Amino acid sequence: MKLTKEESLQYHSSDRKGKIEVVPTKPCLTARDLSMAYTPGVAEPCREIHKNVEEVYKYTAKGNLVAVLSNGTAVLGLGDIGPEAGKPVMEGKGVLFKRFADIDVFDIEVNSHDPKEIIRVTQILEPTFGGINLEDIKAPECFEIEETLKATMNIPVFHDDQHGTAIISCAALINAVEVAGKKLDKIRIVVNGAGASAISCCKHYVRAGAKRENIFMFDSKGCITKGRKDLNKYKEEFAQEKGYDSLEEAFKGADVFIGLSVGNVVQKDWVKTMAPNPIIFAMANPDPEITYDDAMSVRQDLIMATGRSDFPNQVNNVLGFPFIFRGALDVRATQINDEMKLAATLALSKLAKEKVPEMVIRAYGGEEFEFGRDYIIPKPFDPRVLWYVAPAVAKAAIETGVAKITEVDWVKYEEELKERLGLSKEIIRVMIHKSQKYPKKVVYPEGEEENIIRAAHTVAQDGIAKPVLLGNEKFIKKEIERIGYDVNEFQIIDPEDCKKCDVYAEAFFRKRQRRGATLWDAKNLIKKPNYYGAMMVELDEADAMISGYTTSYPNTIRPALQCIGVKEGLKIVSGLYIVIAKKETYFFADCTVNINPDSEQLAEIAISAAETVKAFDVVPKIAMLSFSNFGSAPYPESNKVKEAVKIVKTKMPELIIDGEMQADTAVVPEILEKTFPFTNIKGGANVLIFPDLSSANIAYKLMARIGQATVIGPILMGMKKPVHVLQRGASVDDIYNMTAIAVVEAYQNSLKK
Repeated sequence: MKLTKEESLQYHSSDRKGKIEVVPTKPCLTARDLSMAYTPGVAEPCREIHKNVEEVYKYTAKGNLVAVLSNGTAVLGLGDIGPEAGKPVMEGKGVLFKRFADIDVFDIEVNSHDPKEIIRVTQILEPTFGGINLEDIKAPECFEIEETLKATMNIPVFHDDQHGTAIISCAALINAVEVAGKKLDKIRIVVNGAGASAISCCKHYVRAGAKRENIFMFDSKGCITKGRKDLNKYKEEFAQEKGYDSLEEAFKGADVFIGLSVGNVVQKDWVKTMAPNPIIFAMANPDPEITYDDAMSVRQDLIMATGRSDFPNQVNNVLGFPFIFRGALDVRATQINDEMKLAATLALSKLAKEKVPEMVIRAYGGEEFEFGRDYIIPKPFDPRVLWYVAPAVAKAAIETGVAKITEVDWVKYEEELKERLGLSKEIIRVMIHKSQKYPKKVVYPEGEEENIIRAAHTVAQDGIAKPVLLGNEKFIKKEIERIGYDVNEFQIIDPEDCKKCDVYAEAFFRKRQRRGATLWDAKNLIKKPNYYGAMMVELDEADAMISGYTTSYPNTIRPALQCIGVKEGLKIVSGLYIVIAKKETYFFADCTVNINPDSEQLAEIAISAAETVKAFDVVPKIAMLSFSNFGSAPYPESNKVKEAVKIVKTKMPELIIDGEMQADTAVVPEILEKTFPFTNIKGGANVLIFPDLSSANIAYKLMARIGQATVIGPILMGMKKPVHVLQRGASVDDIYNMTAIAVVEAYQNSLKK
């Protein structure tokens, strides 16, 4: 994935600056609410905490709050850039904590190079936080800081740069050694790099069973041996009596190479000299010590891992720190000890050997994984990591006596973890991965617009689609150059000056000649981008069309209907929005097209919605909404909904659908299951079919604005081929997401041919 400088800066600076905000978790609207939040109501929890300081975990956010603390002296690959320049990284770390483990974060940037000052600052922050994640502090100071804090504080302190890579790479190493048919205590390990991460990795490998005397570590001055006088006490731990004159020499006969240094320092010829079934973990970022392709080109028996997502076996710290802290926080651990780190490693190792479930395969576009050379570590987006690693860490904390909560219902705990993750929010990511596996050609009639160009660039770079921009070619090229992209990555077509205009016009005329169109009309219409793009799709010269950024909904749909038409067996098209609420994801229809559908049309909308939802790998549970609950208010408006349910059940009896019902009945399982036990919808509906356009449009917009839900769409349903209509002024992300949806739809259509 390639990102431009401008894209990155725009991401961090648009709308609210930065990547995080503080959101209240309690009502704060009325005077009473504010009196509860602050004075006088806040006095009561203060008194309780004063009586028993442990009550702070009951009445405040401390138990789910972690500080990401740094002085900016070793930021990513940027070095000592200072605390302010390091702040975007710390905010990003907070995003990962929240995204993967639902842990809240304050980033703390300390303006000091003095370890003692950093130690003191951290110590006096203990009342605020449930844990401390030290980040991007250079070695050897980071060792002293962490050691002192662990010894003096009663909350978990964890330096991810040291331990994160160690925990994850060790899990991969355990599995790689098994695949290679070797023993951990017998292998010879060569390590390039002797910073915090490398030293911590080696310590952890020893903890897992590797022999210290079999580890040969190199720093910038060569092999670390006892004869050297320039070693700090941390490097001295891995000083050998006799070393190697060069890294090249050390490779000869080595079982394992661990790279935690800089890119491109290992040559292909060196790999040839390693032992049978060698293991290489080239983890320098962004460029590994040797590229995956180079290494594999000389050793087919090689097991290789990198820090990159575009090759097998990515060693990514995000597999560790969110889940380690999750487990530690949930049992109120006073530290993260070696046993907890090893428990995390063994949990990851075990997970990689488990059969990969369908949800993970779907998340990666249908690619199947099986334990072996190309799959020795779980994927970063495997949701199971949370409920494998966090309980393992929590159990280790209890067993080693560092947990204040010692009684845990582990079955219930796993369910709570799954709820925290909010699996329903993963559906767009699933579609993106699917589209990357089966990219299609997508035409954008509004190719002159900046956001369209930006989105087209991104989908091309991410391998989601092959974009075609329609519009004035000279203008589009100028815009592309102004933005800073390569003109050659885009296909640009000017409908006003195109050789295929006559071909498209003839085809359009044949479709519309008995509906009032003349050839003259066709030739004029086809020069309009929406008509040109729709004909590209109709004639299979593009697979999908995305439009509506600058044009009204009717003016976008009309060309598509005239050029492409509706699916066989359907009479209408309709619109659906994905509404991602705080805890659940819902699908709303028809929000865009049919003003007052009758029973037959409502039934058709429901069937189309069911088909669309299935494409997201979601089982549709459809509620047909009204102001009436199962005949409680029998009016013509509610009766048409009841009739629509009957029609759907006749046409597709296998669908989970019921109604008519009120909106709260549909989404509150307790109401459905207790008051209306006869319904076949269990656990609440996820597809809501509205009785008219007014109610649907109002509902999704209120969810977006007042309910603070993320709304994606509209998805145009019922078209013979994929055409989707953007909201006016849609963001780049909106266009990107709609493109992924269109590509998956196009692929599924191709399977039916």
